[in-house]
Amino acid sequence: MFSKSKINEPGPKQAGAADSKTETGADAPKAGSSDKSSMPLTSNKPKPPASLLSSDLTITGNLRTTGDIQVEGTVHGDIRAHLLTVGEGATIEGEIVADDIVVTGRVVGRVRGLKVRLTATAKVEGDIIHKTIAIESGAHFEGSVQRQEDPLSNGGAKRPAPASAAPKPAASNGTAEA
Repeated sequence: MFSKSKINEPGPKQAGAADSKTETGADAPKAGSSDKSSMPLTSNKPKPPASLLSSDLTITGNLRTTGDIQVEGTVHGDIRAHLLTVGEGATIEGEIVADDIVVTGRVVGRVRGLKVRLTATAKVEGDIIHKTIAIESGAHFEGSVQRQEDPLSNGGAKRPAPASAAPKPAASNGTAEA
């Protein structure tokens, strides 16, 4: 147990410490190889927990992160994240874009995500563009649903999308813009 904490500590003393303090066959290879293998482990830090926007918080403005967000309050603006969870008491007025979206609260605006899930308590007023979708019984939804292979790439045509997307099929949408 003592030698494990020494292995995780950075520093040039590990080679000498392996010789003098850990002489067992199981610990010696770890100490010698940990000098190289611990470097990638420290650069691949554990994923931080989701940012929590509490129920008493109201934000006016756009949010953008590569991490996860859990909204319990009110947001007047667009949100872009990796995983977005809209809590049961939350209200978002704006476009939300994320790899994974779980809605248990209220969203007024466009929803774009690779995986979109509307729970039984969800209330969505706006279009949903998705790769996969799940809508539980009891969810309230007003708008259109469109499946796209890459729904996240449609960011450039944010406002004119309903008018310009209607005449052309979804398959040619990526070709025309690229």
